[in-house]
Parts: sequence; structure tokens; C-alpha cells
Amino acid sequence: MNKKTIYSLIAILIVFGIYGYEHFLEEEETVEIVETGKEAKDNTNEYFLPTTTTGQIIHHEGYSLSYSEPHEQAEWVAYELKKAHLSNSNFKRPYFEIDKAVKTGAAHWRSYKNSGYDRGHLCPAGDRRYSKMAHDETFLTSNISPQEHEFNSGIWNKLEQKVRYWANKYDGVFVVTGGVLKGQMNTIGDDEVSVPNQFYKVLIDNNFGKTKMIAFLMPHKESKAPLYEFVVSVDTIETLTGIDFFPQLDDTLETQLESSSSYKGWSFN
Repeated sequence: MNKKTIYSLIAILIVFGIYGYEHFLEEEETVEIVETGKEAKDNTNEYFLPTTTTGQIIHHEGYSLSYSEPHEQAEWVAYELKKAHLSNSNFKRPYFEIDKAVKTGAAHWRSYKNSGYDRGHLCPAGDRRYSKMAHDETFLTSNISPQEHEFNSGIWNKLEQKVRYWANKYDGVFVVTGGVLKGQMNTIGDDEVSVPNQFYKVLIDNNFGKTKMIAFLMPHKESKAPLYEFVVSVDTIETLTGIDFFPQLDDTLETQLESSSSYKGWSFN
């Protein structure tokens, strides 16, 4: 074996060694991110987190989620929107990134490309403008769901703005939101991301010594109807999704609040 061949073999071994070491580091980083995602953060209000039907709850700094691998999106995203969180800061919109904290692997942003659907935020970037990190974190693919543009920019956006109005008026609300991942649904992309036929949003306000709830269930299409027409009981959404939204509440209070579809106490002005 001549020197040239030996040097070539050494070079190949070095390249494979570097590649293997980089792969090892990437694997170690992924494991660390997944483990970090399992830990509740200081500003995550665990008291109001729903149950998970998927067994995979991930905690980010600004929100928590339960990821559904079969549907490649969150079955719910939960976060507290405090009055102090509301800000007019206008951060530059970042690129969407795959959420590495999802152990089973989150959907790739390319699955949405040329699909005809928006990458619809579940925790809106507009609710997390109090810091750049919190804002940019909403662009993880675990926090998005396929939404028709007219729905996303129309009635759904109107509801998101109303939630911010209530957060300001009532000194903060806790929000749980997602698509109803049941029944026959279309899918998009190589990851076969499910397209929900309905989206929901559930709010609880526990301020001023009185607890109140309100829940919305919206067909996945644009509508000019007033928001209060989409108000349903929390029980209705629990039946549709199989999720128990507020299991930590006193049973009597939970039964009373979740069975009601009244929007008394929530200003729609």
C-alpha cells in the first residue's frame, strides 16, 4: 500500500470521525432539549394546565403544549396572558423552526409550503411581545396549525384581539387553545399534518376573588358572525376533544362553570 493510499484512508477516517462526533453532539443536544422541555418553568401556571391525551407535555418559557404525534401539532397550547405581557413592541418576524423539544419529532415547516394554508399560531406572537425571546418562541412548529387564510386573518384574529382586551380589562386571563383533532380531516405535506375542521379557545379568569370561564368553538371557515355566537360550554369542548381542561378546580365549582355556556361577566363591547 503506497503512501498516497494510506493518506487517503487516514483522511477518510478523520472525516468520518468528525462526522460521528458532530452527530453524537447533536444527539446529546437533542436529549438535553427534550429533558429541558419536560420541566415546568417558573412563569408557567401549572395549576390551570389541562390533561393530556397524548402523554407528551412540553414546557417552553412562554407557554406549554401537549403534542399529538399522529396529527403533527399540539392538541392544546396553554399560557397565561397577564396585563403586564401586553406590549406594542414590533419585533422582526423570524423563520419558523422545528421544535426540538418534541421527543417524537415535530412537523417540518416545509409541510405547510404551497399547501394553501397559513401557519396559524396557537399562542399568538401578539400575546408574547413583552420580550424578543418570548415572541420568537411562538414560531416553533409545535405552536402552529394549518388555517385557511380568511379564517386566520378574520374571525380567529378577531377573537385573539378580544382575548388581549380581556387580559387588559380583567388583569390577566389563562388561555387554552387548539384544533379539534377528531373525525375525518384533510392532511398537508410529507408529515401529513392534520387540518382541523374546528378550533377552540377556552379562557379562565381567576382574578378579583371570583372565577369565571368562557369557551369558543369555531368552524374552520371565515365568518362575519359576532363572537358571542361561538360561545359554548367547556363541557362541549371536553366531549369533542377528550381533554379535561381544569381538573385542579374544586369539583363543585368545575361542574358549575364548565356546564355553562353563559358569557355573563365577559364584556363584548
